[in-house]
Amino acid sequence: MEKTVQQNEVKEAGYRLKSIFGGAVGNLVEWYDWYTYSAFALYFSPAFFPNSNPTAQLLNTAGIFAVGFLMRPIGGWLFGSIADKLGRKHSMMISVLIMAIGSLMIGLTPGYKRIGIAAPLLLVLARLIQGLSTGGEYGTSATYLSEMATKKHRGFYSSFQYVTLIGGQLLALGIQLVLQNWLLTSAQLHAWGWRIPFFIGAVLSFIALYLRRHIDETAAFKNKNTEDKKGGMAILLKYPKEIFTVVGLTLGGTIAFYTFSTYMQKFLVNTVHLSKETSTTLSFVSLLVFAIMQPLFGLLSDKIGRKPLLVGFGVLGTLCTYPILTGLAGETNTAIIFLLMIGALIIVSGYTSINAVVKAELFPAEIRALGVGLPYALTVAIFGGTAEYFALWFKNIGHESYFYWYVTGCILISLVLYTTMKDTKRHSKIED
Repeated sequence: MEKTVQQNEVKEAGYRLKSIFGGAVGNLVEWYDWYTYSAFALYFSPAFFPNSNPTAQLLNTAGIFAVGFLMRPIGGWLFGSIADKLGRKHSMMISVLIMAIGSLMIGLTPGYKRIGIAAPLLLVLARLIQGLSTGGEYGTSATYLSEMATKKHRGFYSSFQYVTLIGGQLLALGIQLVLQNWLLTSAQLHAWGWRIPFFIGAVLSFIALYLRRHIDETAAFKNKNTEDKKGGMAILLKYPKEIFTVVGLTLGGTIAFYTFSTYMQKFLVNTVHLSKETSTTLSFVSLLVFAIMQPLFGLLSDKIGRKPLLVGFGVLGTLCTYPILTGLAGETNTAIIFLLMIGALIIVSGYTSINAVVKAELFPAEIRALGVGLPYALTVAIFGGTAEYFALWFKNIGHESYFYWYVTGCILISLVLYTTMKDTKRHSKIED
């Protein structure tokens, strides 16, 4: 009897790990496709926006990067509703398929010299499609990983959402390093080589679709009755406090994350005046360390709770953001630049490692995916998606340091919420 119980537990653990792996790998591919745009903007921006000013070119591509975020609330609503009504698995399969379409469009779109204004317009359309997909991915995958994890290790398992999110960015940068250093010349990358990672992304999306077809649905969804599966905005609006909490805890975290991860590569080239190759290498290594930190912080949250980590991020982020960015802007020693980047990412890990599980723990199963996805996507669209644009705009008008204060202020606002909210580890609705 005891042996049978043990066998069943091992079997159940195997299914759980397989499902978490399938969900996480799909998440990695989705974010690879999303971040490839940012990683290769340094190369393809002249093809779509002929202009002699490199900051102006980056400003245009950053604007389209921000436009992609406008679709994320729609994606959060659409795919969150699908996940709450039809299942987490179905929602994640559709979202990764749509991402493949967006990546193919970017890879196949001719440049401005060949088709004129149609080139940037098609680029915008492709980013809107990718934004729709990414907006749906976050809430659904956060819900899926949180529901698949056991209560004791929920922080640890849920942290893999950001491991794979960062992993997608690492994969994009890794491919960039290979192309830069071994396969193509700088001229070839600017001319046509930047298209290669978008084609790779489309292929990986179809592989992720296959993996997601073979994962299990969560017990939390399968155990819902028919009435609970209606979901929708009417039910979500019954949880205004939880919605506000998602917005508040996301505000500072998303700006800090996009500043020290996505934008950092351009910051190193455009402000610190490092070469593209050096900035890519530093970004890759620092993000690799960042990814490794996520499960460690997730484990810590399982021991001491979620709130201490959030408060730690809020306090250190408020005190250290301006000094770190100012130090980076004036530094020439590569080792010190790297240490400053790592210091910033350690601080940000207090948010990134656990923000998904904190949001999932706020809502009951019948509205969890929509409750996590929609308010998060709205906040990221307004603040995270525009962070890079604001940074470049402030630089363009000669007041780059204003951006440093902007990031600091947003983190401070979130800190106020962190200090007043309950610790979701001890007040989780996943077990309800």
